[in-house]
Amino acid sequence: MAEPVLRLENVGLTLRGNAGPVEILRAISLTVTPGETLGLIGPSGSGKSSLLMLMGGLERATAGRVSALGQDLGAMDEDALAQFRRGRMGVVFQNFHLIPTMTALENVALPMEIAGARDAFARAAAEMEAVGLSHRMGHYPAQLSGGEQQRVALARAAAPRPAVLLADEPTGNLDSANGAAIMDLLFSLRDRHGATLVMVTHAPELAARCDRIIRLADGRIEGQAA
Repeated sequence: MAEPVLRLENVGLTLRGNAGPVEILRAISLTVTPGETLGLIGPSGSGKSSLLMLMGGLERATAGRVSALGQDLGAMDEDALAQFRRGRMGVVFQNFHLIPTMTALENVALPMEIAGARDAFARAAAEMEAVGLSHRMGHYPAQLSGGEQQRVALARAAAPRPAVLLADEPTGNLDSANGAAIMDLLFSLRDRHGATLVMVTHAPELAARCDRIIRLADGRIEGQAA
């Protein structure tokens, strides 16, 4: 049996607020297998996005153990985590997070440039073509529609060929037509690169396309379905 790509063992997350500690996640245990597509659903405030951030090492668990690709994320400092994610994990956010002073092509190439890839721009151009934006490579984010900006964000996440793609409400800021197009692109990227895909979504039609769905409520796993 293949080693899990992601493993969470009795994981908890407690954050300190003005009124004292707040439990965000409690006793979360789950594994994600190579090539699997996992949907995280549940009401607002249930801990879905926090769980996704823990999987990517973008948030630190305060209890339990989080492992990704065989590495204990809790044992790494911030620099080591950033180095580990580079090329191995792609993250797509609801709000795009594109650099406004860079063209679409430069935004996609940047993570690979930082990683020292000599063919960063060639790979970025190929990924821009794959998301249907070869004609928009020289445009800046402000010159692109919301749907186009999310396509650029997808291309940026997928271009380094990561083993894991994490997507936090990737269609949340888009209309239904653009949302449907982004859904199709996400799954085609997964199929093309063989990546494991974990996504947070409120869209039932997007969750229904996943291999497995985990429902969270009050920071706990309430149930799951294949």
